[in-house]
Amino acid sequence: MSQDAVIVGAGLIGCGIAYELAKRGASVTVYDRAEPARAASWAGAGMLAPYSEEVVDPALLALCAASLRAYPAFVDDLRERTGLDAELRREGTLHVAFDDASADARSAQCDAFRRNGAAASVLDRDATLAREPMLGGNVRGAVYVANEAHVDNRRLGRALVAACTDAGVRFERTAGVALEADARRVRGIRTEHGFAAAGTVVNAAGAWAGQLEGVPAGARIAVRPVAGEMLALAVPKGFTRGLVWSQHVYLVPRDDGRLLIGATSVERNFDVRVTARGVQALLDVALRIAPVLGTFALVETWAGLRPASHDGRPYLGATSIGGYFVAAGHYRNGILLTPVTAQAIAALISGERPPVELAAFDPQRAPEAA
Repeated sequence: MSQDAVIVGAGLIGCGIAYELAKRGASVTVYDRAEPARAASWAGAGMLAPYSEEVVDPALLALCAASLRAYPAFVDDLRERTGLDAELRREGTLHVAFDDASADARSAQCDAFRRNGAAASVLDRDATLAREPMLGGNVRGAVYVANEAHVDNRRLGRALVAACTDAGVRFERTAGVALEADARRVRGIRTEHGFAAAGTVVNAAGAWAGQLEGVPAGARIAVRPVAGEMLALAVPKGFTRGLVWSQHVYLVPRDDGRLLIGATSVERNFDVRVTARGVQALLDVALRIAPVLGTFALVETWAGLRPASHDGRPYLGATSIGGYFVAAGHYRNGILLTPVTAQAIAALISGERPPVELAAFDPQRAPEAA
């Protein structure tokens, strides 16, 4: 069986690339061991917040900013094709502070955000409470970043899978995938069901991208999993407006009445347990942000694996093996970078000029995986 393109990994990145290729007329099959749009794509909070994430690498920040700009059209396209709304919300991010001594720090933080391109401003206590009345009375002020957003990543995943299916993309469940290639170019993949020929194979396997079997040594990438635990509370709809951030903990509202609280960051291989310590750490900060949250029900806990690269930048583009492409290592920004990654990789495969410069993300810069 011959296919134009095979995508290994059915997360948001893999599905996004598959959709963009299918729109260009390619025959595409996506392989994954799990249900499409699960793993990190399902576990994230959907924040589109490159400035609040304090991305300092100029190349990565430019890539994130480009993808943030692309999001409205990306979500609109999926909604028009499928009728599914990923609920892009552009209320910005509020970084709250709880002591008067941090006033100077808020001003410095605001200046740093602005230098990176954020539309940031310092709010006093009254302006902060006017923006988010649910905050505790101990709040002293905030820095507000207006040009950030969030999306419901689970709804986005469903919309992308539906759009892919509508465009003719096939999804295959498999226990494992191995690349079939010689020293010069890719031949296809092999699964427990046998060999599938393909002229193009894209490794979009997230935290597992560095473990894809059959990849020649010179084309391997170094990706490691970093676990993140999260929880959700059931709150009244409209309880909070936008993203609220303090001490590396963030609160993200959903239109269905859930308030997401995340996330821990733990290097523990492929362990996706939710721990008592992790839940406590998140709740301690959340209850300081808004003590009233202690009266609401805890309705969900979960953990996911962020795919971290060796230098903080994702691996995007062609490799030394003809026909073998990589789109992995997005770490904390996979959801944010989905539109620009999908468009850039699909353009590259199709012989078009990518909408962004990819030189800084060349997979060949990566050290060989151990």
